[in-house]
Amino acid sequence: MVFAALEAPTVPHDLPAAINELRRTRRAVILAHYYQSPEIQDVADFIGDSLELSRQAAGTDAEVIVFCGVHFMAETAKILSPGKTVLLPDLEAGCSLADACPADGFAAFRAEHPEHLVVSYINCSAAVKAQSDLICTSSNAVRLVQQLPPDRPILFAPDQNLGRWVARESGRELTLWPGGCIVHETFSEQALLRLKLEHPGAEVIAHPECLPNLLDLADFIGSTSQLLARAASSEAQSFLVLTEPGILHQMRLQLPHKTFHEVPGQDGCSCNACPYMRLNTLEKLWRCLSTMSPAIELDEQLRVRALAPIQRMLELSA
Repeated sequence: MVFAALEAPTVPHDLPAAINELRRTRRAVILAHYYQSPEIQDVADFIGDSLELSRQAAGTDAEVIVFCGVHFMAETAKILSPGKTVLLPDLEAGCSLADACPADGFAAFRAEHPEHLVVSYINCSAAVKAQSDLICTSSNAVRLVQQLPPDRPILFAPDQNLGRWVARESGRELTLWPGGCIVHETFSEQALLRLKLEHPGAEVIAHPECLPNLLDLADFIGSTSQLLARAASSEAQSFLVLTEPGILHQMRLQLPHKTFHEVPGQDGCSCNACPYMRLNTLEKLWRCLSTMSPAIELDEQLRVRALAPIQRMLELSA
């Protein structure tokens, strides 16, 4: 017997309207990280940093979470909401930090430092979270590290640039996993200095994943959401922004009377958009809601182990 191949569904002309209809029928909530493209941010229910998005989704009565971000973010949503279906529009949307810290390599690194408390940045896989004592975000890392016992050495992973900044701000010595973000490590110091000359009144705001020489030139350093809040509270009218340029969409929407400039990469072009984040598109968002795939699945024992250090973070942050 010969079966005819199933035809792929025709892409609707009005994708936002089709997504809205599927959101309603699937009882879904759509999350978009600040680094997503503007058209995805514009159809999302919630826009923000990865952990806050997962917590917001966990608090809704939605049966389906569509995480427009990268793989570790969707995993985090599944860790916090095991009873919900969690979809990621493109499974290839990874993260250079998470990918450069494989679970087996991290286990070997931990074995070399058996007395260390393990603090892992949330930008890591569920398998690395499960090996950690405490998870942190870029907004709370300094406060959390300052609360740890002063007589215990600390291993920090996977971002060494964030780790250096946390060590400087907290006064604690950290043993660092040698990872870095491909976006935040490509900003050009020369281009930033040129922009400072062109815009002498501009405030430089930077994410702590940037290289130390860039952070030394910043007027304010903080997480993505903290950069947005700083732009709102600052008296400055112009900003040079050292993070993934997706955040500029929200900055310009919320603060239309202010001016925001992205800083070019080291090759002189404005090419600091995260290639993994931008794998998600409106069409892929529509398709994943149409087919209910690809879905994130986690082994339950792994999920429980990965949840424990997240819960410790939330307790220490209360």
